[in-house]
Amino acid sequence: MINTRKSLSCYTKPMIKRILLKLSGEQLQGEFASGFDPKRARWIAEQIKPALADGAEIVIMVGGGNYVRGNQIIGHGIQPVSAHNIGMLSTLMNAIALADVFNDAGLPTRALSTVEVNQFIDHYTFRRALSHIQKGRVVIVACGTGRPFLTTDTAALNLALEMQCDIVVKTTKVDGVYDKDPAKFPDATKFDQLSYHEALTNPDITVMDKAAIGLAMDEHIPVIICDLLTDGNIARAARGETVGTLIS
Repeated sequence: MINTRKSLSCYTKPMIKRILLKLSGEQLQGEFASGFDPKRARWIAEQIKPALADGAEIVIMVGGGNYVRGNQIIGHGIQPVSAHNIGMLSTLMNAIALADVFNDAGLPTRALSTVEVNQFIDHYTFRRALSHIQKGRVVIVACGTGRPFLTTDTAALNLALEMQCDIVVKTTKVDGVYDKDPAKFPDATKFDQLSYHEALTNPDITVMDKAAIGLAMDEHIPVIICDLLTDGNIARAARGETVGTLIS
């Protein structure tokens, strides 16, 4: 099979058409200790608008760690499958709230769920998501893959494949990937670019689930790790400018 995706090794490319944006639940809690911060969500909407204005298409996979992480509540009578299902429900709450804030901010958005919860939001299908994208809407997908034991990082790569995205942009609290935790080590060195193999085999690189990186490598999808709170990062990534760390 011929790989039709173009390498971003030079990382100064023309406009990227379709982006999978991975937002963690932790980022959506903003200044709160937990829960959802509408002000942070509105700020994210304003960061996405320039990318859409430039012609990009945005698909978002949202996490749920601002409410609960499934692997943190396993035990004490809670079965692993139930714990992971509860984690998926956390992402659903984020998707509903995020879509409302985005629409109120003038950013046309639809939330979809990989688990059937039609009383709340529509069920995700490829054709439904594609229809929304073609109408100029942002699509937010909740509940990961809809199955337990898979992180939303891995779900994001899976969704990027299904939606034929050109790149995955995972936003974090730091401006890229470092050789060690920059919050603990002032001498930490940032990587501008990493190979998939380096990201997979270096035990100190934990910014993304290893299974997700492996899937990106197998399918030749470039991944950008960058700081969400740096103004303009999402738009710059969409324009193919150097942002954060490129894994390719």
